Parts: sequence; structure tokens; C-alpha cells
Amino acid sequence: MSVLTRDEAQTRAQLLDVHRYRVDLDLTTGDDTFDSRTRISFSVREGRDRTDTFVELKPAELRSATLDGQLLDPSGLDGNRLPLKNLTPGEHELSIDTAMRYSRTGEGMHRFTDPTDGETYLYTQLFLDDVQRVYAAFDQPDLKAVFELTVKAPEDWTVLANSTTRHRGDGLWEAAPTPLISTYLVAVAAGPWHSVRTEHRGLPFALHCRRSLAPHLDVDADEILDVTRACFDRYHEKFDEPYPFDSYDQAFVPEFNAGAMENPGLVTFRDEFVFRSAVTDTERQTRAMVIAHEMAHMWFGDLVTLKWWDDIWLNESFAEYMGYQTLTEATRFTDTWTDFGVVRKGWGYDADQRPSTHPVAPDSVDDTASALLNFDGISYAKGASALRQLVAWLGEKDFLTGINNHFSRHKFGNATLADFIDSLAAATDRDVPAWADAWLRTTGVDTLTPRVTPGENGVCTLTVDRVGSRPHHIAVGLYDRDHADEGHLALRERLDLDVPDTAAVPIGKRPALLLLNDGDLTYAKVRFDPESFEVLRTGLSGLPEPLTRAVVWNALRDAVRDGELPPAAYLDTARAHLPHETDLALVQGVLGFATGQIADRYLSRDARPVAQATIGSLCRDLIRRTEDGSHPGLRLIAVRHYIDVAAQPDTIAAWLADGTVPGGPELDPELRWRVLGRLAVLGATDEAAIAAELERDPSATGREGAARCRAALPDPQAKARAWEAMFSGDDLSNYLFTATAQGFWQPEQADLVRPYIPRYYEDAVALAERRGPAIADAAGRWAFPTHAVDTETLRLGERCLDAAGPIPALRRKLVDQLDDLARALRVRGEE
Repeated sequence: MSVLTRDEAQTRAQLLDVHRYRVDLDLTTGDDTFDSRTRISFSVREGRDRTDTFVELKPAELRSATLDGQLLDPSGLDGNRLPLKNLTPGEHELSIDTAMRYSRTGEGMHRFTDPTDGETYLYTQLFLDDVQRVYAAFDQPDLKAVFELTVKAPEDWTVLANSTTRHRGDGLWEAAPTPLISTYLVAVAAGPWHSVRTEHRGLPFALHCRRSLAPHLDVDADEILDVTRACFDRYHEKFDEPYPFDSYDQAFVPEFNAGAMENPGLVTFRDEFVFRSAVTDTERQTRAMVIAHEMAHMWFGDLVTLKWWDDIWLNESFAEYMGYQTLTEATRFTDTWTDFGVVRKGWGYDADQRPSTHPVAPDSVDDTASALLNFDGISYAKGASALRQLVAWLGEKDFLTGINNHFSRHKFGNATLADFIDSLAAATDRDVPAWADAWLRTTGVDTLTPRVTPGENGVCTLTVDRVGSRPHHIAVGLYDRDHADEGHLALRERLDLDVPDTAAVPIGKRPALLLLNDGDLTYAKVRFDPESFEVLRTGLSGLPEPLTRAVVWNALRDAVRDGELPPAAYLDTARAHLPHETDLALVQGVLGFATGQIADRYLSRDARPVAQATIGSLCRDLIRRTEDGSHPGLRLIAVRHYIDVAAQPDTIAAWLADGTVPGGPELDPELRWRVLGRLAVLGATDEAAIAAELERDPSATGREGAARCRAALPDPQAKARAWEAMFSGDDLSNYLFTATAQGFWQPEQADLVRPYIPRYYEDAVALAERRGPAIADAAGRWAFPTHAVDTETLRLGERCLDAAGPIPALRRKLVDQLDDLARALRVRGEE
């Protein structure tokens, strides 16, 4: 198959105007394929003689192709390209009749049968070039067109699309014509959906999920719709352009690879967001943020779309920033930037320090395969951080004026970085192009370090040293000991500084703590002066605001990763302060880093049990602290992590047998599978118990839990079966592959799984070649032996990269994994 290059897309965009697609899908032809008939109305621009181009498709069978009434030879299909030759200026019509394959990997038209009730559901995921798996197209984002869809489905199904649909009888559904949209934004979801429908501001709104999840969606429908309405209204206060589509459906679909997809009028979400077990309020906030993020795309991404994939940040960074900011402004979730700082910021910092880093706005992305690799912590978290810094520097009023200029100029069209910068520059006297060069065209993370110099009469001055090249508008927090409570730190003052423009700044008497980037407005690593660091050892939990504490925890995390703070010191700090923490995002983030990185990677194998014992003791303190029921979310986090680090099975096995943690919570399906998974790792359960639990919970999530548990059993035959399922057979769906991979590698079983480490590289390369980018991503992310922090694993990986074997999606994941492995070795002092 050929990937589309930027040069080819530019040439075709100069040649063609695409007006309308008529896509007719028949989903009643069997379990393996569906029929797809496409009629494309397009024109060749004047000023050219006869010319050639191509249309893209990936059919199971190309039955016929007709151009202007003349049959084309189906055997001319070359990979995914059907040549169109000798085109003359003027109007043309292309008709293509195909059978297309259903997907089990979340790409194209995904087909899923719910094990709970046997019902089947289908949905499309056409990003980035998976359009070609569903219908024939001139597949590039700047050839927008009107889309008319009909779908033939089983009689008892409902069909959803980008625009309102109506049932014409006999299972035939028709969608209203769309406005001009890009090919990758077309969406269909079909099945016996459970739906919750309403209206808002004259538009139909609806939620949809599998029937087996109906009780869980109904419980949360009011919350989801309240967030949806609040964000919709807030965006209409911010944006001059009204919502540009005729309806707003949100479908929670099974085995979805991403968090969600911004299809105009039909946003698809992974259906884990329909919670069937207890969750924390931070997890509810995350769902709400994704709702806000996807809705922002209706303007930035759908109304105005990138011209080519080098500007993907214009979609994702904007939606990421707007999602967090709008949620804070419009809903009860007012601490969203703390969660961003804990979860998303670290994602960006990590990605930006790997060899695979790239500018937020790369100079060029040569083809679609390269573009797919840039959906990462740079395009999302770093880009959103850059926009947050831009708003701090520019002011929100001028920022929104520029955004509205952009929408007005380019609505229902396409735009580039240059267009975006021009729109912003027209709204301000600031030098926006220079800012963009410094922030969007460079890579890496700046580091800011304070220098406090004593002066006369006890007056100190502050100088900020910068390693890096970007300008930063930051707040500096000056904190003194609280005389009323020595365990707390009180904010004396926040200073606004521009780095590197600001000279030495008088700060009065020496504060107990001086914190750069207080409020987390910029994207940079921060360090502490020695006196401030000593205060933090005893005073971190005494800082008054969660976002301030998030900046500190991120700084400690960075210092560990950079080899400047011993991993054991981070654990000691967590042990001292986390029992006093109230913010759920912070507790979850710190425990996650302590477990997944400190214990499992940055400390030696011999030191791991002590680290896990420390984390377990910390969790027990949190469980005892929450016995009165006042902090159920905090208690749930502590219980989850206690299970994950349990070194002996007795306590958690008793929980499973009793169906509850003493004092709560009761063990719902998620906690039961979590306990059983840990017992499997410890060799304290067996196949009979796993099968019994699956009979108790025969849902899709239950199947994943069973696959995870079976792969985690410390038994040679269990490991062999799991490996065979992942790498030899191609029957596992994307979710079952991931669950099996998550169970397979366990640090406690290092000796048992050691023979599989050299096999991984060869088998993963072959698997990725056979099954494509989605499974390649899962193989590189979840099936990689992250526990094996040693030079031999690194050497084997480097040898694999030196070969020509890995497809781009797997190569990118391996580059990142091996860099993380090398970093872990440096932190250990073993490289």
C-alpha cells in the first residue's frame, strides 16, 4: 500500500475540486465484509490539458469502477490507488462498487459482538487514512466535500451519522447532507443502540451506548448532558461562529483505540467512559474534559481544518487547551489544570526529551505514515501548554479575538500555521510570529533555576537562570511559614516575571520557599534553590493550593528522571506527604509514578520489594484515614494501589472472598478483576478461579480481565499460550491483545519470561507488518518488556532498530521505549 505524500496531496489539490460524495453502505452482507458504493462528483480545474490522478481505496473486492460512464479496469488497482487517466478540465463523476472488510483493530469499520447479550455493533474510525477501508475517496484533508450517506442495516438497528438520520423502511437509513467536511471526518455507527435523547438550543442532542451498558449510562446521563450543555453554551460565548452542524450525538463505542474522535455531529468515545464500576471524581472530570475537548474540535478541526498533517497541532493543541479551560469556567470541575499538570504535562515533558521529539509545528511532515506518529505528548500536552502560555502573554481578550478572526476567514475551509498566526497577529501589537518561532518551531524543555542573593537590610533579590531558548511569562510564589500552623506555608506574594527579560528582582526578606512557575502557566522544568528544597522536605503538603503542589511534585519527578534526586528520596517524600494530600489527581499521579517508575524501573530488582512495602504502607495509612467515609475517591485510589503492590496474597484474597474491603468499598467488577490479576501474578489463583469469575462477569470487560489474568499466571504453559495468542494468531481484537500484553510481563516473574525478551523484537516486527498500525502501537506500548531494565534488552532493541524491519508505528514506539530504558539505566547508575 502507498502512503500519500505531501507533494502528491499539494499536486492533487491544485488539480481538483471535489464537490459531493454519495456513499451507500450495506451492512447486511455477512460477518466479514460489507458493501460500499461511492459516487464522487468532482471537477478538474481549467487551464490544463488532459491530466492523470488517482483515488484511494482498500477493498476486499473491487467489483467495478466507472468514470463518466466509462468502465475502468479493476485490475488497474495498484495497492490502494486506482489511476484516473486523461482527465479533461470540467465536471466528472466517478462511481466505485466494492466489498470492504470489517476490522477487529479499531481501524476503518470496526465490528464488535457483545459477549453479554450477543448483539453486534459497528462504527467507523476513519482517521488518518482509514477512510479507504470504508469508501473510495480523494483522501486528503483539504479536499472537502458535501457527503450524502445511506446505510442498509438489520431492521432492529439504529444508524447514526454526522447529520440527522431517518429510517426509510426495510432497514434503509438516510443521513441529511453534511456541510463541507474532510474525508476523515465522515462517521457512521450502527447497531441496536440504547439512546438518551434531548434538545438544546433547538438542536437534537443524544447519547448512545450498547444495550448491555444501558443501566450505567442512564445513571450518568444527566451529568454527561449537563457538561455537554454547559460547554456548548460557553463556546457560544467565546466564539462568534455558531455551532456549524445540525445535531450533536455522542456515541460510546466498544474497543475504541483513542479516547474519542471529533466526527462532526457524531463524536465517538471509548465506552469505558460509561462507568460500570466505582470511579473517582477525577475520573469523572477526565470524562468531562474529553467531552469539552471534542466539542472544541467542532470549530477547530471540523469547521476549520488543517490543510496538511504538519499542522495537526492546530486541531489537538487547541482542543486540549480549550477542553481544560472551558471545563474550569463552565462546570463544577474547577481544578482541571491540576489534573493537566499531573497527568498531561508529564506526558509532554517525557516525549520532548526523547530522540523522537519534534516541534509542536514541524517544518514538514512528508507523508501520512509520518503524520500518524505525531499524535503524541507534543501535539497535545506541549501544544496546549504553549497555548496557555500564549494566553498568559497575549491576554485572553486578544487571543479570542484572533481565534474568531481565524474562524471567520477560514470557516468550512482549510488553514495553515501561517494563517493562524496572521489571525492572532491582527488582534494584537505583540510580535506573534516571533513567539511562534520560539515556541512552536523548537524542541526540548527549558529548565528554570532561581538564584536568591541576600542584600542590605535583609532584602534579597531573585534572578532566574534559564537553560533553553524560549521566553517565559511566569508567576513566582513567595511562601513563608504560617505562624498559626508551622506545618503550613502561607503565600506572601506572587510576582509576575518575564524570563529572560527581567533583571534581578527585589523580593524582600528571604521566603521559606520560592517557587518558579507557581500556577503552572509555562512549559518548563523548574528547580529549587537549596533552602527552598529543604523546606519542601517537611512542608510540601502544607502548601495551600493543589496546583502549586502539582508544580512541586512535577519538579521532583523531573529531578528523579534527570538523575538529580535519588528515587528513594522521592519515595520518602511521598511517604511523608501523601497521607495528608486531599487532591485526588495528585494522589493518583504520585502513586502511579512511585509504582510504575520508581519501584518497577528506577530502583534495582533487589530494592523493589522495599519500595513496594513503602507504597503499601502509605496506602494503608490512606485507607485508615478514610474509614469515616468522608473521602471515598481517596479511599478507592488507595485500595487500588494497595492491591497492585501486595506482596502477599492473604489480605486481598480475603477481600475477594468477602466481596468487600473492610469498611468499604464493596468489590465491583473492576476491583474484583484487579484483585484476581494480582493473585495471578503471585501464583495464588488458577484457571478454575479465572473461569468462575468470567462466568460471574461475562462482559467484554470481563473477557479482557480474564485474558489479563491468564497471561499473568506464573506458569510456563500459560505464558506460551499468551504469547501464541498475541504474536502467532491474528484473532485477538485490539483490546484483547492489549489485555493479554498487560498481563504477560511481570517483574516478579522476570526469570520465567526472560526467554521471551529476544523473541519479542522479531515477533513484534512480523506482527506489526501483518496487522498494521493500531496493533503495532499496542505491541510497542503494552507488549514491550518494560520490566527488563538491563543493557542486554537495550542492545537487542538497538539491533532491531538498525534493521529495516519495523513499520513506522512500531519503530516510533521502540525508539521511545528504548530511550526510556536507557534513562532508567542512567538513573540506576548502570549504563
